[in-house]
Amino acid sequence: MNKERVLIVEDDADIREGIRILLESENYKVIEAENGRKGLELLDENIDLVILDIMMPGMSGLRTCEEIRKISNVPVLFLTAKAQESDKLIGLIAGGDDYLPKPFSYAELLGRVKALMRRYNIYMGRNGGKTEKEEPYLEIQGIRIHESFNEVYVNGVEKEMSDIEYNMLLLMMRHPKKIFSAQNIYENVWNEPYFYSCNSTVMVHIRKLRVKVEEDPKFPKYIKTVWGKGYKFDVGNE
Repeated sequence: MNKERVLIVEDDADIREGIRILLESENYKVIEAENGRKGLELLDENIDLVILDIMMPGMSGLRTCEEIRKISNVPVLFLTAKAQESDKLIGLIAGGDDYLPKPFSYAELLGRVKALMRRYNIYMGRNGGKTEKEEPYLEIQGIRIHESFNEVYVNGVEKEMSDIEYNMLLLMMRHPKKIFSAQNIYENVWNEPYFYSCNSTVMVHIRKLRVKVEEDPKFPKYIKTVWGKGYKFDVGNE
């Protein structure tokens, strides 16, 4: 089976190396370019995904993406130090498919890569005859979450999640109605020893998660607080 090929266009050699090591460990073939012009030279029909830094000297990532779109529909994942919504919008208008602000975790990067690659393969008819139903999804009352990487839909709308938010949601959805204490959540999601001060960390991330999945975060339908005990994913009358 041919390896899927990823083109990394990034002027920081250390970042390129880190991404290359990660992707090669996942059996991807990695091609590297230190600037936009070199990336365009290396782009061909065999490239399955482009990881593109926005802030580069010379030809910017935005301009590079515009040039890519003149010749290819290959998915483009932007990497950038900018995290404003306006910057994200500009990147998507330029033809990008997804956007990952620095600093990012390798797990989050890998999740984005796999999600974009999967969609592109389906679009190109290269998914080996697999259907959406064969993907390892968990779906409860309008929330659909991929059990292998960071991909979440709420009532059909995809929601961007940090690794922490995704793993918290997945933990609770795998055990609906189970009450998780702050300690349970922290030790399972952060994989670190729990201290009382971690309560506030869990609470902040629960609040962020509710903003993304609840219609009204002040009156949550899914992620309920059980006073004095913790949190649970509620499934109503199911």
